[in-house]
Amino acid sequence: MLKIVVDAMGGDNAPAEIVKGAIQALGERKDFSVVLTGDKEAIGAELGKLSYDQSRVEVVHCTEVITNDDIPTSAVRSKKDSSLVVGMNLLKTDPDVGGFVSAGSTGAVLTGGIMLVGRIKGVMRPALCPALPNSRGEQTLLCDCGANAECKPAYLAQFGIMASAYAKAAFGVKNPRVGLLTNGTEEHKGDTLHQEAHQLMKQLGCINFVGNIEGRDIMYGDVDVAVADGFSGNVALKSMEGCGKLVSTILSKELKASIWSKIGCLFLLKRLKNIKNSLDYSRFGGSVFLGLKKVVVKSHGSSKARSISCSVVQAVDAYRNNLIGTIEEMLSVTDLSGAKDA
Repeated sequence: MLKIVVDAMGGDNAPAEIVKGAIQALGERKDFSVVLTGDKEAIGAELGKLSYDQSRVEVVHCTEVITNDDIPTSAVRSKKDSSLVVGMNLLKTDPDVGGFVSAGSTGAVLTGGIMLVGRIKGVMRPALCPALPNSRGEQTLLCDCGANAECKPAYLAQFGIMASAYAKAAFGVKNPRVGLLTNGTEEHKGDTLHQEAHQLMKQLGCINFVGNIEGRDIMYGDVDVAVADGFSGNVALKSMEGCGKLVSTILSKELKASIWSKIGCLFLLKRLKNIKNSLDYSRFGGSVFLGLKKVVVKSHGSSKARSISCSVVQAVDAYRNNLIGTIEEMLSVTDLSGAKDA
């Protein structure tokens, strides 16, 4: 049976919400089991509060935890018995393990993924790729959102390829529309990096490149993939998160402002819940670390059970739908070797 390893000690709400989310995921899919890595006693205490099929849950005891205060490279090398490193090694060595989920240190997940799991042949730089809700009621993939602050044109082109493969494998998008995030839709807009990346992506036959897009187009434009350098992508992602929280705060304040607004809220309750759900990016899970030999999902550090559950299901679906094989296939028909130093 397929196994998904979950870092039970990673994240602000570990282990309670992590364990709860992993168990919830078992109810969403019947064809996999979870392996929880971390302090056996602490995990056992949380499992004791839940009802679940014990045959589908395994606990691997670990004595160490990598925190956000640790230096990622040093921590991955020195904390061999941490829940993150042990989980990554299980992902690498156990053929039954198809994916790994962690809400722990982003730097440690990225470092561990590259050092322990390894990159797919031909991948220059792995990239973080979250799915974000859009105005069509679907999702737009943002690649990269923080793994690579400094990029070359060939990296951006490859991000477009990998994210297209992800859109096909995980979301069933037959011909994903790919846009390059910059400061204007015209072909000549952007700095040298983005101008050269635009020309390179336009020549790729394996992706459906539709040109430049602006920040507003990520959630409102007609694209399935938004390609960005990690710095710009992270700023865009955090800005959208902040905007969502602002709208929610203002709306809540206004609906509670008077007795009449409270009464009106009762009639709109169902619609308001629909709006909240449609804007909730956590329902798509975490950010897949594209370009690795196995499926790695990085959940938000403050993830609660629902988000962890979605991340586990996300890992299952990415594995079942052959994400890694799809990336390998698309890379095999693309030659970017001459553009590596562009």
